Amino acid sequence: MAWGHTGSPTRLRKARQTLSARKLMVTVFWDAQGILLIEFMTRGTAINSEDYCRTLKKLKRAIQNKRRGLLSSAVVLLHDNARPHTAVRIGEVLRKFKWDAFQHPPYSPDLSPSDFHLFTAMKAWETAFR
Repeated sequence: MAWGHTGSPTRLRKARQTLSARKLMVTVFWDAQGILLIEFMTRGTAINSEDYCRTLKKLKRAIQNKRRGLLSSAVVLLHDNARPHTAVRIGEVLRKFKWDAFQHPPYSPDLSPSDFHLFTAMKAWETAFR
């Protein structure tokens, strides 16, 4: 059943599946030399602090394997202020690894390299393979 006024058509239209139902969440870490880690989430799931902790541990291994000596210098993450990124357990992991998170205002267009570099390339790739 659906609510409608007296002039509404009685036949209901079937809703089409939206593109967002097919989307997949991916976390990408990179530095000036290139991509360090790409982590795909299971379709239909959302990231939480536990998942992000596991991802940070994978990132540490990726840095050890791909950028030898980088862990002896300071590692600074640029991530937004989403709840999984600001959870207490994430702060503990960052302190344990001796990493810092770059403090910046939310929705800062000056500090959004993904919008300009990564997403543009991903959209071009997606369009080419449709």
